[in-house]
Amino acid sequence: MPEKQYVTYGCCGCGCGTELPITGCRFSLAPMCDDFADVILDAVSKVDTAKVWKQTDKLSTVYRGRACHVEDAVKACFVHAYRGGLHMTMEATFSKGCPGDIDGDSFLTADDTLCNEPKIADIHFPVDCKIALYPMGVSDYMSHIAHIVNHAIDLGIYAGSAHYCTLLSADVQALFSYIGKVNAYCGENLRHYVFEVTMSVNSPTK
Repeated sequence: MPEKQYVTYGCCGCGCGTELPITGCRFSLAPMCDDFADVILDAVSKVDTAKVWKQTDKLSTVYRGRACHVEDAVKACFVHAYRGGLHMTMEATFSKGCPGDIDGDSFLTADDTLCNEPKIADIHFPVDCKIALYPMGVSDYMSHIAHIVNHAIDLGIYAGSAHYCTLLSADVQALFSYIGKVNAYCGENLRHYVFEVTMSVNSPTK
């Protein structure tokens, strides 16, 4: 019987995480329609990914690189998938500081110019959203969670708290601006974090 090959992921206590400035996002689109595959593949194909590392498989898509370009690409995919009247969700996991991150599959030398924003900046539609932040390796994790929730309150996009998440409601442009601010705050104050975002449009649920 062959020996099992177990995995190792590095430490996960105080001081864990990599110093590499790599932000990643793994996301899944779920259009509630018969031609869901066409909607997903069409949206993915329209995203300019010149400044992010990308990989799409049968479960999800991953973008990795500088935070601004990862956010730009994820936003573009969500906007391109939007159809008026079509119920759709996106489950997205943003992270920075993963001990397994390597710079070989990222685009850290890319400049600040966003590839997709000029084409999508004027597109508007309302989004319902839930978020959950997981600061890693710090004892004061609740203060960081409170900070990002209070920022949502200040912006007027806070829609309430629920078990295990915070609810938001905002225009797509305001929501992704907020996501960018959360990633910037976490990148500056946390060595390793995970930020879960679920977005929903055109839900039939009142």
